[in-house]
Order: sequence, then C-alpha cells, then structure tokens
Amino acid sequence: MAGTSIESRHFIIGTAGHVDHGKTQLVKRLTGIDTDRLKEEKERGISIELGFAPLKLPSGTIAGLVDVPGHERFVRHMLAGASGIDLVLLVVAADEGVMPQTREHLDIIKLLGIQQGIIVITKKDLVDDELLELVKEEVREVVAGTFLSSAPVIAVSSVTGEGIAELLALLDQTSIGLVDKEAVGRARMPIDRVFTITGFGTVVTGTLFSGRLRVGEAVEVLPEGLSTRVRNLQVHGKKVDEAWAGQRVAVNLAGLAVSDLSRGSLLAEPGSLSPSFRLDVHLELLDTARKPLKNWTRVRFHLGTKEALGRVLLLEQEEMEPGSQAYAQLVMEELVVAARRDRFVIRAYSPMITIGGGTVIDPNPPKRKRFREDVITDLATKEKGSPQELLQQFLFNNPPYLWQQEGLEGRTGLTNEQIKEALVELQQDESVINLKLDGQTYLAHPERYTDWQEELRESLTRYHRDFPLRGGLSKEEYRSRQFKLLPAKVFNSLLMTWEQNRLITLSGQNLRLYGFSPTPSKQQAEVIDAIIREYREAGGQPPGWTETAARHGLDERSREEILNYLLNIKQLVKIADDMYFATESLERARAAITDFIKDHQSVTIGEARDLLGGSRKYVLPLLEYLDREKITRRVGDKRILY
Repeated sequence: MAGTSIESRHFIIGTAGHVDHGKTQLVKRLTGIDTDRLKEEKERGISIELGFAPLKLPSGTIAGLVDVPGHERFVRHMLAGASGIDLVLLVVAADEGVMPQTREHLDIIKLLGIQQGIIVITKKDLVDDELLELVKEEVREVVAGTFLSSAPVIAVSSVTGEGIAELLALLDQTSIGLVDKEAVGRARMPIDRVFTITGFGTVVTGTLFSGRLRVGEAVEVLPEGLSTRVRNLQVHGKKVDEAWAGQRVAVNLAGLAVSDLSRGSLLAEPGSLSPSFRLDVHLELLDTARKPLKNWTRVRFHLGTKEALGRVLLLEQEEMEPGSQAYAQLVMEELVVAARRDRFVIRAYSPMITIGGGTVIDPNPPKRKRFREDVITDLATKEKGSPQELLQQFLFNNPPYLWQQEGLEGRTGLTNEQIKEALVELQQDESVINLKLDGQTYLAHPERYTDWQEELRESLTRYHRDFPLRGGLSKEEYRSRQFKLLPAKVFNSLLMTWEQNRLITLSGQNLRLYGFSPTPSKQQAEVIDAIIREYREAGGQPPGWTETAARHGLDERSREEILNYLLNIKQLVKIADDMYFATESLERARAAITDFIKDHQSVTIGEARDLLGGSRKYVLPLLEYLDREKITRRVGDKRILY
C-alpha cells in the first residue's frame, strides 16, 4: 500500500507448484534458509511439511515466505500453508513444464481468493532458450482467465543465481500494491504447527489473519474451548511484545500441553468466535471437476489450517454442474470455526482431488430447509448486504431477538467499528430499537418488536375471552411459550416497559391487557351472587364447594373458573380442601378467637367449638388455617396468639 512505512508492512509470500519443481531450492536461494527441516524430507528430496523463512527485500521490508509441499499426497499441507498468503509464486520447472499439481495448486489459490502473484520458471540452467519460451507460453495458456493472466513471468536458476536479484526486485515492487490485513479486528490465527521448547513449554505457529496479539493477554483455542495466555511472541525468530495481522507468528502459550492442541485449531480473542457443525456458504464447483456434485455428497473441507469431513446440502438443486455456483449448507462431522467471508476449499472424499470451494456466508446458521425462497433471499442478503442490512437481518432472524452490542461482532462477521457506524445510521432512521432492560441496553428490530406487542395483545385478548373471570395470564407460562431464551430478569423488565407504555397491567405473577378487569356475564353474575349469599348465611359451617357447584348447575370448567374468581376478588377464602369460608364469616371467626385468647391467654378446640357454635369438622381446619397464617400458634392442645 503506497505511503505505508516499511516497518509497518506485514505480508506473506507463498510458493505453489508441482513436486520437485524447485520450490524449496528457490526459497533457500532467496532467504538462505533450507525449509526442508525433517529427516524424511532430506532423504526423499521433497517437502512434506510446511516450511517458513523470513525474506528481506531490497527495500528493507521483511516478508514471511511459506514453502508448501507439491506432492499430491500432501496437498492438505499445501492448503494449510496457503491460508493467509498475500502473494503467490507459481513455480514451474523449465525442464518439465505444467504438471498435475501445478493445475491443482492454481485451482486452490484461485478458490482461496489470492489476487496477486508472479510466475517463476525455475531450473533455467537445464534448458535452452527455445524450450524456455515454450514453457512460458504453456504457462500463459494455463493461467489465462485467472488472476495470473497478466502476472509477470521470470525465469531463474537457484543453482547459478541467475534471475534471483530480478525476482527480489519484482517482489518488492509487486508488494507495494498489497492491501494490509485488518489489524483493528479481533485476533485470529489458524495453527499450523505445535511443538515444545525446553524451558518455555508449548509453542504454536501460524499466520495472524486479523487483529493483533500481545504478550500477557488472554486468548482462546477453538474449537477445543481452551483458555490460555500469551507468554511470549516471536516474529521471524525475534522476540516481540506485539504481533500484527499479516505476520508469521510463534506464540508461547501458558498452561497447555502439546497434546491439547493440533494443526487446524484456531487461536482467537476470547468470545469472538463460536464453533459450529454447520456453515452457510456460496459454493463454486470447478469447471475441471470430473462430475456433477450431488446433494449430500461427502467432501473434505479445508479452511485455514483445518481439514474436516462434511456433507454438502444443496439448497436450490439436486446437483451442481462443473463450473457452476450455488448456495449450500455444509454439515460437518466435527466442530469447525469460521468467520463471515472466509474462503474455503473442498476436495472429493475419494479420490482426493480439489473440486471446489467458496465463501462462508454464515458461520453459525440454523438448520436449513431446501427449496425455500426465503432461505435463498436470506443468504443473498447476508452475502452481499451492507453492515446496516446485515445488522437488521441478524436482529430480526436470531433468537432471542434482543441483543447487546458487544455480542454482535462474533455473530455477524462485522467488526466493532462497522457495528458502531451502522447503529448510528440505523438509530437515526429509527430502524433499530434501544431498550433499557435490567440495567443494560438491548437492541431489537422494529418489526420484531412490533410483532411481539401485537402477538401479546392478541394472546391476551383470546385469553380474556376464553377466561373472562381470571385475573390474567401467568407471566412464567407466557415466557416459556414466547421468550424462553430470555433470562427471567430481562423478560420481567420488558414486561415493565410494556406496562409503562400502557399495553398491559401486571398483577402479581399475572399479566393482563391494560384496562381489562375480570367481569362475569349476566348469567354468571347471578350464580356468583347466589353463591356468595349462601356462604355468608352458612357462617362458620359452610357447604363443600363441590356440592355447591353441583347445586347451581355448574359444569367442571365453570366450577373452576367461578371458584378462582371468588378467591381472586376475596369473597371466599380457602381453609382446607373443598372447604371455603365467606371472607366476612372468616373475619368474624378470627376476631372471636383472638379476642378470647386475649382474655384467657389461650383457647382449646372445645372452647373454640363452643365459641363459634360449630362442629369439630369446621373448627379444627379453621384453627389450623389461623396457625398457617401466623395468627395463632399451637402449644400442646391449646392455641395462643402468634
């Protein structure tokens, strides 16, 4: 990027190409470092694992150089190394020309979205000028129509050094146009190596995709969910206090064993990403794929340094033709971690060849139904929408539909800065609602919020129609039905907001429409008045409720409704099972008992029976009720005031 200081440039250069085409020797000539570090690699003369080396360019800029394996058996390692590459060197040997892995590596770097590259013809010293020109022409034909179609081509010899200085100068010049990775986002680093160093402990390496890492700060290893801390950092072999996006980084982690980690894990800022078994994607099937891709095909999935098995759920068709694109959901066999707009590659389960790839649209989607227009519209918006559209869509579609701002970054794929800017515009347009609930600010989509209120109004209207004598719907019943994902405190705070807005009235543990009060029908009112008179006249020897209800011709439902109504309006009080006193009768009995105790210090069951003129059948339950209400207290066979 023009105008950026040399010290602040952070980018990765990677090699790609067929086995034994001179990639490792080229890296050694450019950097002075042999990246074949394994004994087996030395013996076999091919790269098996990833190799890394710092490369100092003529301008003084230091880039990370990744040497990836070219052998077909190690393409998965190539994919791990290619993640995070900013500029690729497509290496083709002058004595062999384009080979199978040349083409597959080219497909992979296209699918990963790499946009800058240089074509390097190696082993120049082994061929004459005529053959060299033929190889250059062949390569041009192969890369036609790709991002390398107008890339510079340079021939070199790692043995004689011919063309190396020119290649370094070309790398320096090409790197000026590279866009620096996002350093303000949250830290995210796919792990490609795990090892231990005596005296330090567990060390992981990788390319820092975004954000920055600092010594001493907390990090999380996903999908394992392991919490740890950065003990030390190294960039290009030098100890640093801070590492930035675009750098090759070695991270010394506290409190973790090598056995806890593996290539494919991800180092991330705590809480920024969530592992998932499903990914919504925009999928591209290579035109070189040997056959159509059928729905539910098992594939090998590669993202960052992660390789996992999964199946392709095609959302719009039964199969994809080579060269086509489609929306799909990848259903994984193990947890994977992704962010919106991550690039991925899929390979056939068997034979293991690269067949396609694409872009992650939603890293934590719900289970999708096929052939649904609303699903496709949803994915199209998520793929191409503005931050404002994405936020609105997220708030509308994702339970519990009330979100705090700090919980949006990892779930929407937007940075905190994008979220803040989008919310300013949305709030100005009244396209988002702010709610103060339980001391915190929550965001809601206006349509969703309006729907809630309309649904509550309709639910309570139906409830009051069906149960006109009840004081209201149980709050907990309504929460479990409509807001079960909301914490109880937040739900209660939402109800209080609606009460302030005169939508509802709260009464104890119930809620009812604002302005509603239980009102019996004319027929019910006549029955209720008759029952109240009957209980008042019965005094301390009331009839059982079951026989009373039957005598007034009440069916089972009406019997329960009228009883609850009488209890709610405090005309009856439950003393024991199927025993109810008229409130006035109970008050007279309570006053008589308490006055007697004041005069005589206590009362027995017999004295209470004589006092009230009733039988033991009524007096004993009455005294036990007064005990429960803490009006009296039993001492032996007597009652005293509580």
